[in-house]
Amino acid sequence: MLVSLEVAGACALLLLVSLVVIVLRRRRLSGRLGTFDCSLRHPETGRRRWALGVARYEVDRLDWYRTFSFSPRPSCTFARGALDVLDRRDPAGTEVLAVQPGAIVVQCRHQRDALELAMSTDAYTGFASWLESAPPGQNVNVA
Repeated sequence: MLVSLEVAGACALLLLVSLVVIVLRRRRLSGRLGTFDCSLRHPETGRRRWALGVARYEVDRLDWYRTFSFSPRPSCTFARGALDVLDRRDPAGTEVLAVQPGAIVVQCRHQRDALELAMSTDAYTGFASWLESAPPGQNVNVA
């Protein structure tokens, strides 16, 4: 009986520490300049579910960090010169529950891969401006 209580206590402590680490990581990511809440989905691959995350602008790329992860590295990186915006739309059907309230879905193509980003309209304005302000010579397409 005592062993099972110790195991349950250790599991509860591990869960609590995990939650604290995830919350601190999220605060650290969100506190930097050039970050915004952004959900990601790859509709053409097997990963059809929305993943919550935080995106951060870099000079020549967009880094995307999964919210529920321990990794200090981005889960996905998108080169600015290879990222094209195809369309934007309001969430439809069950997407309304899967993305943040008030978000719009931005359909993009990175190299040959289709992806969708869900972000607020203010974040989209910043995203489109970041894409359009690419250095000369980079082909940028913003819908």
